[in-house]
Amino acid sequence: MRLPFLAVFAAVAVLASGPSLAAAAGETAPAFTLPDAGGAAVTLDKLKGRVVYVDFWASWCGPCKRSFPWMSEMQKKYGDGGFTVVAINVDKKREDAAKFLAATPGAFTIVYDPAGAVASSYDVKGMPTSYLVDRAGRIVAVDNGFRDDAKATWEARIKSALDTK
Repeated sequence: MRLPFLAVFAAVAVLASGPSLAAAAGETAPAFTLPDAGGAAVTLDKLKGRVVYVDFWASWCGPCKRSFPWMSEMQKKYGDGGFTVVAINVDKKREDAAKFLAATPGAFTIVYDPAGAVASSYDVKGMPTSYLVDRAGRIVAVDNGFRDDAKATWEARIKSALDTK
């Protein structure tokens, strides 16, 4: 009866050694190059040296409507200090994103990932999902959803990341 125990142990060991989250705090942020509305490429690597708030969103996402004004405020408040918001839209159809943006504009960089490849590399599970990336390209914080009661915490994280040279 020792064989079944070893088989179960081996199976558990294989499962436990599976891939970790692709984009967790402390890890290097997965690289990406995505087009903005005008077709210009936005590359995470070119933003090294800046603190970057990477936000995945979709037109059907209710909390995303509440997050856009806050992200615009953070971009305006901290942009000159080395902060950049990059909002990655995952809608399959660009016109869905355009309708959302007509009603809820964003005063920050917006790029498009209709195939979901970048969202997959970040292991995004829901909308919105946000990653704060430090000047060296490491993820310092991850959050799923957007809650008004978390705004002060996120702003403190942004300030702390900006203060770290």
